[in-house]
Amino acid sequence: MTTTAYSVEAARARFSSLRGGFAFFDAPGGTQVPDEVGEAISAALRDASGNLGAPYATGRAVESILARAKDDGARFLGCTPDEVSFGMNMTTLDFALSRAAARDFAAGDEVLTTELDHDGGVAPWVELAADKGLVVRIAKATDELTVDYDDLERQLTERTKVVAFALASNATGTVADAKRICTLAREAGAVSWVDAVHYAAHEPIDVGELGCDVLLCSPYKFCGPHLGLAYARRELAESWRPYKARPSSSTPVGRRFETGTLPYELLAGFSATIAYLDSLGGLAVLRDYERALGERLLEGLPENVTLYGPRTMAGRVPTFLFNVDSVLADDAARRLAERGLGVWHADNWYCVALAARLPDQSLRAGLAHYNTAAEVDRLLEELAGLASR
Repeated sequence: MTTTAYSVEAARARFSSLRGGFAFFDAPGGTQVPDEVGEAISAALRDASGNLGAPYATGRAVESILARAKDDGARFLGCTPDEVSFGMNMTTLDFALSRAAARDFAAGDEVLTTELDHDGGVAPWVELAADKGLVVRIAKATDELTVDYDDLERQLTERTKVVAFALASNATGTVADAKRICTLAREAGAVSWVDAVHYAAHEPIDVGELGCDVLLCSPYKFCGPHLGLAYARRELAESWRPYKARPSSSTPVGRRFETGTLPYELLAGFSATIAYLDSLGGLAVLRDYERALGERLLEGLPENVTLYGPRTMAGRVPTFLFNVDSVLADDAARRLAERGLGVWHADNWYCVALAARLPDQSLRAGLAHYNTAAEVDRLLEELAGLASR
């Protein structure tokens, strides 16, 4: 079988939102969406606006949408369709799953997180700690803003129930060694709980290869609709009693954590997203393209830019946290937007534990597979000229 080289222009032609000339470097906050995904959502609302169990056409259409979405989620994560759960977003799913997992936790039991985690992966445990007297520990980050594995290992104890961590930092783009952390958790008798929201947008995932127990991500980060997508290892999930309406189905196991009626139109959009990514060769192909763009950006960073985190694509995804000398981040973002470049500014980037080690404000530029080399060059040129303007 022959493969076709990735064409960024062919991909961009499938996005109405990319036709105006504005350069979107805001992928970490949510990507643009190809037209075919919106069309799939619209078609589902038009032709399959119903619910499961209806003994007529819309009921059968909804059942087909759900079955396909489960299959697509399983292929995306490397698990079985039965182990896939959908929800409103990652954070909502995380609150639901963590409460089911922690029903039998006792005061003094511990959850270990890291300084690099997004609070969507930490707050569920902090709130449980307040309710049940748990202890939430935080493994430090290194000076390069990567996980300090020695500190993480030191903080594992016989009371550790969960090791929750971000596979890739949404702030700095640095990637954690998931296999290593999951192995440490397993050896300590703890559950490994992975926030893959940022990682799943850029790298293929295989939960079996990672060795994790739970993993969550969000399709809106990889050109899909606003949803949460989760994997929970079958044997573990079957041991949890879910919080849900009693008549609602709890089989297969992934259904146990889907509370209420699912947004079937968004599930149709999710399947269209997976089909779109597959048509481009999949994330393995898109990763190589994005990494080349990332190298171009790193190599061309002007001297007036301070980068936080590794100055290499090794051990990171194409998300970059930085500041421009003598220019406040909010002012820089506004001026870049006026020049047709979308870059975000913020303070803690929802990385609450890391906030003390970050500047008061910073800029974040994130690449997606629809960005071009010309757009990267435009950004570098504008950054170089910011101070002088």
